[in-house]
Amino acid sequence: MNMQKPKTGFFEIENEEEKEFLKALMPKAQVSFFSEKLSGKNAELAKDLDCVSVFITSKIDSDLLEKLPALKLIATRSTGFDHIAVDECKKRDITVCNVPSYGENTVAEHTFGLILNISRKIHLAYEKTIRGDFSIDDLRGFDLAKKTLGVVGVGKIGKHVIRIAKGFEMNVVAFDVKKDPSLEKKLGFRYVSFEKLLSCSDIISLHAPYNKHTHHLINRQNLDLVKKGAVLINTARGGLVETNALIEGLQNKVFGGAGLDVLEEEDLIKEESQILSKKFDYAKLVTLAGNHILLSQPNVIITPHNAFNSTEAIERILKTTAENITGFFNDKKKNSVF
Repeated sequence: MNMQKPKTGFFEIENEEEKEFLKALMPKAQVSFFSEKLSGKNAELAKDLDCVSVFITSKIDSDLLEKLPALKLIATRSTGFDHIAVDECKKRDITVCNVPSYGENTVAEHTFGLILNISRKIHLAYEKTIRGDFSIDDLRGFDLAKKTLGVVGVGKIGKHVIRIAKGFEMNVVAFDVKKDPSLEKKLGFRYVSFEKLLSCSDIISLHAPYNKHTHHLINRQNLDLVKKGAVLINTARGGLVETNALIEGLQNKVFGGAGLDVLEEEDLIKEESQILSKKFDYAKLVTLAGNHILLSQPNVIITPHNAFNSTEAIERILKTTAENITGFFNDKKKNSVF
């Protein structure tokens, strides 16, 4: 393509990230930075841009794309790209690039941070001690050794979760639409059906992508399959879990606890001003209310979509994103999702 100084705009960006992108892209590109997410409300900022780089809270749909006539590249600073209307981008000949590998160990480590907090009630112990209460009443946890971990999705993150689990002497079963017998043997886990995984796992950890096939993977219809008292961990996407089904499962002690880095409709918690919009889908209020119920449960730990957020992972994200952008404009397309 070899354009003369392509115009690139970075949204949802932090000051330290700006410095890295300026170092990587200048002086061969015109670069602008915006702390807010890209949306229909501020599309004017991007109308002349050749490339936009966004994170997961920027929802790039057909209406927004209509307002960006010059756009040639969307460089998302994430592995997932369900926040982008990929089919619409294909129609408009807009390339979408992602960061396919930056945090398999990072997210896996956070996954086990949630598991350990739930299993040993660390969050509750901390709350007691900062109040000056050093009693161990109601703080008895459970061992991970010999427990069964069910991993849903054996991609890069799922594989790393399995490796860590084996270090804790856990038994591991896994479900994936694509089975790799050699990997099964190498890592020492066993592929099972999704139904079997739900019924035999003491801890269920979700690492599947979000799409129409995985929407509400955990739902009211399969609650009765879940092993009594199992812990649910979700560091993937909020939409994999039907919120009200999770609440029902916790209330009925189907689930013994949950560790969640993602929530269904989590962006509404961050920006509840959206509720005042005339275009707001009020059916989402049910999910939003459910999320607030989850926040108040003592056996539920919620982190703010923070599993990716380590110094090393951010460095990998910035480096790959810069390479995606420079590669595209030099006819060396990298990490295109289609």
